Amino acid sequence: MLWSDPENKPPKELRDVQDMMRRVGLVLALAMVVAMFVSGTR
Repeated sequence: MLWSDPENKPPKELRDVQDMMRRVGLVLALAMVVAMFVSGTR
């Protein structure tokens, strides 16, 4: 990469979407763990 190349930063909208998807993934993983725990206690 040359020093004159532009910085490789995604636009703000893309970063916001990535943050939202990361949060959705964490919530989904947590929900799966809770669902397994609840189904295991029955």
